[in-house]
Amino acid sequence: MLPERRRDKIKALAKKALPVPLWVRTSDLPKRAASAVLMVTVAGGALWAGGLWWQLFIAVIGLIGIGELARIAGRFSQNFVARTAILVIGIVYISWAAYRLGGLPQEVVLGIVAVVIATDTGAYFSGRAIGGPKIAPRISPSKTWAGLAGGMVAAGLVSLGFFASNGGGPLTAMGLAAFAIGAVLAIVAQAGDFLESWLKRRAAVKDSSNLIPGHGGVLDRVDGLLPVAIVSAELWYRMHP
Repeated sequence: MLPERRRDKIKALAKKALPVPLWVRTSDLPKRAASAVLMVTVAGGALWAGGLWWQLFIAVIGLIGIGELARIAGRFSQNFVARTAILVIGIVYISWAAYRLGGLPQEVVLGIVAVVIATDTGAYFSGRAIGGPKIAPRISPSKTWAGLAGGMVAAGLVSLGFFASNGGGPLTAMGLAAFAIGAVLAIVAQAGDFLESWLKRRAAVKDSSNLIPGHGGVLDRVDGLLPVAIVSAELWYRMHP
């Protein structure tokens, strides 16, 4: 059983006791929006510049992510072996994803990012609209099966859209395969999200860091992107040796 953070218990009791005004719930929206615009501008500019600039950007993001992971690993357990194992495996995991992202063509990176964004967006809106059973409430209380299904559909449609934009027929066996790949990648993205949530729960931290105002840390923004980048890159290189 995962320990429930004291803050979560207090928050749950407070929500039951009295409603939170809308202006309070959205008071950090301008800060979140500004941070999001800055992140998109910097990442988009690095990707557009390509080459060494993109690789340097990926390297910096990877190093920051490893630093955040070290913070989480240090609080993960009292056991030195467990902390070391989490850190070593995490370094390999983040480095693998960064290496793959740094070497993929720009259009493939755009497709990967688009699939991850579609997953998050589809999961958010379908989860809010439909609700229903939670996938793993002890790890991530807001994630529902309906949200996962919505994320899979959204990611599948984005993948199909990229396939069609490259001259592929959407109503063909290959088009169906493109949709299926996107849907599977949505599951991979959600798995990455759950992994980071589980690590943070065990370490009793809300965010990987407070580096990005309103968004937490780098790992909080790329938790779904990391595994999708790895899986997508391996598929890409096997189809384009």
